[in-house]
Amino acid sequence: MRHVYWIGGGSGAGKSTMARRLARRHGWRLYATDDVMADHARRSTATEAPLLHTFMAMDMDERWVHRSPRTMLDTFHWFRGEAFGLIVEDVARMPRETPVVVEGFRLLPHLVEPLLTAPGHAVWLLPTPDFRRAAFESRAASEARFTQRTCDPLRAEHNLAVRDALFTERLHEETARLGLPAVTVDGTLTEDELAEQVSDILRL
Repeated sequence: MRHVYWIGGGSGAGKSTMARRLARRHGWRLYATDDVMADHARRSTATEAPLLHTFMAMDMDERWVHRSPRTMLDTFHWFRGEAFGLIVEDVARMPRETPVVVEGFRLLPHLVEPLLTAPGHAVWLLPTPDFRRAAFESRAASEARFTQRTCDPLRAEHNLAVRDALFTERLHEETARLGLPAVTVDGTLTEDELAEQVSDILRL
């Protein structure tokens, strides 16, 4: 997969923004893993993705209100790499003549690392809690949050925020252990500066 570039990281870090910029600038294909989650859920059996099917059987309160953030982290199917193979299958079917940038929180470092054929083909963006909070507050003004469909939206939002902070910590530890590049996103860089840093890491 020499033609593939990977941008992973925590929620709200700017992965989609960076990937879109790279795709526009270089004429690459863009593969957003968020966009194919429903398709991958349909394509996965309960045997292949047991955590996913358990999650789908829960109601909104069971998912986001009644479980601890740690339990939510440890049992969330995408955080455990379920259906990652379908991402690889989708990308492998794309023409190799045109590079593709793949982005999303589903790109776990230990799953991407074996696919890297050369340095400079992957980076993880790791948002600080304050940056992530500000990013989601700005989104909330323009889109309805699924947590509003729970019995306790404030608790659901809190649980989700803590879970995602724990996930970002896990990404930080894993990228460090594997020697993979990661960028802390805390708002001190402008979008243009972050894009240049990502481009430098990807050796563009």
